[in-house]
Amino acid sequence: MSILINAETRIIVQGFTGRIGTFHAQEMINYGSNIVGGVTPGKGGQQHLGLPIFNTVKEAVHQVGAETSIIFVPPAFAADSIMEASDAGIKYCVAITDGIPTQDMMTVKSYLRRFPKEERMLLTGPNCAGTISPGRSMLGIMPGHIFSQGNVGIIGRSGTLGYEAADQMKILGIGISTSVGIGGDPITGSSYCDILEKFELDSATKIVVMIGEIGGPQEVEAGFFSKNYLSKPLIAYIAGLTAPEGRRMGHAGAIISSAGESAAEKVAILEELNVTICPTPAEMGKTVSEVLAKI
Repeated sequence: MSILINAETRIIVQGFTGRIGTFHAQEMINYGSNIVGGVTPGKGGQQHLGLPIFNTVKEAVHQVGAETSIIFVPPAFAADSIMEASDAGIKYCVAITDGIPTQDMMTVKSYLRRFPKEERMLLTGPNCAGTISPGRSMLGIMPGHIFSQGNVGIIGRSGTLGYEAADQMKILGIGISTSVGIGGDPITGSSYCDILEKFELDSATKIVVMIGEIGGPQEVEAGFFSKNYLSKPLIAYIAGLTAPEGRRMGHAGAIISSAGESAAEKVAILEELNVTICPTPAEMGKTVSEVLAKI
């Protein structure tokens, strides 16, 4: 099993005909993802990569049954594209775009909350690597060949650390059920807790790896969620143990601004919540192997 996407998931690409959208759409097609078309306003009715182009997401939903979208739209227009996807009835959307203004994402979050929770589109990103269920579907920009199919779930703010974890596990013969990038921006569509809830319901996922960073309360909130609601072991790696306080460290959200937001403080709190801590990025695969051996 997997969460969020599978081999049958009908995917459209927003920003389909742009250079970046074209490249990654072809990579996803090559992987085997069920891409059914794309959206580029003004080019509706044409073909691209052998697939239909639509002027709007609503047209794609009505004509090819699109249910999931991935966004490669420039930052100035990406928020409108996310809200268009929601309005059209898309169930799951991945926003790859980096640099969406924070005020725009506040508007997106407010817009999505207008819908009842059971009808609300699930959004991951922006500024994320996407989602992959190995051997089934890839919805993102990750190198698909380093992910093998298995029973470990991954959630991360950092795409590259997610790749590193998957590669280490593959070398050790450990596979992934689904890997989800939630994005590194201050305001993202989904939190660790949102995705942990879905992994809890997935019988094929035996343990979950959380790859976190300094800044923000999300990792600690996930630790409390794990203690109270997650029946599966949670492993955490928190990047930024040597980061100086008050300085931005790459991701817009990776800044220590108050108590409990440094890597060391997060690690201490998570240890108290019985979360297994991976001490360095080089030991992610080893830590997962050790935890799997105990269950």
